[in-house]
Amino acid sequence: MLEAITLDPIDAITVTTLVDNVTDSLLADQGPATRPSMAASPRMPAPLLAGGDTDDALRAEHGFSALVTIAKGHRETRVLFDAGRTPDGLVENMRRLDLSPGDIDMIVLSHGHWDHVTGMDGLVGELGRANMPVLIHPEFWTRRRLAFPGNDPVELPTTSKNALQGAGFDIVEQRQPSFLLDSSLLVSGEVDRTTEFERGFPGTRPTGMAPGNPTR
Repeated sequence: MLEAITLDPIDAITVTTLVDNVTDSLLADQGPATRPSMAASPRMPAPLLAGGDTDDALRAEHGFSALVTIAKGHRETRVLFDAGRTPDGLVENMRRLDLSPGDIDMIVLSHGHWDHVTGMDGLVGELGRANMPVLIHPEFWTRRRLAFPGNDPVELPTTSKNALQGAGFDIVEQRQPSFLLDSSLLVSGEVDRTTEFERGFPGTRPTGMAPGNPTR
């Protein structure tokens, strides 16, 4: 039987979605979820419109990124979970939400796929030398490719360890669960693949692996 994991209590938590495939400017607030208002969003030039400008709407792109803000006592800690697919998508959406990359305290990258990590480039562009911890799985660096029947394999972009370290990030490789913020936050670590859904995208596998073998 698995033992229950006990976390120290916090006062509040806010999860701000920064990149998540789609965006819909017409959605209203619902329950605890608040959504950007077209009326309150920043403006950008649009010379062909009668007013000469339009709302600077959030960018939608494939991939994922979220900012987790944890309030405990008199302290707020901001954890960036994943970074999206493009170099500038993450930082652009942070700008449009009036969030500052400089307020990020630490980063957790769930895995090494480029649609969850490429936004790190934009962070470096905004921050210069980063000087913050980045928690990853040891297999984060594995090179992968897409291989579908009838098509040549396509190499997927892979993060450069030297470049990430050179940008000032303190890389922490951890396979096991990790407690952060004085045991108030748990990073689950490696998730065992026990269901069909968890076995990964069928056309993806590490570079050099023979066709037909699954990717971990």
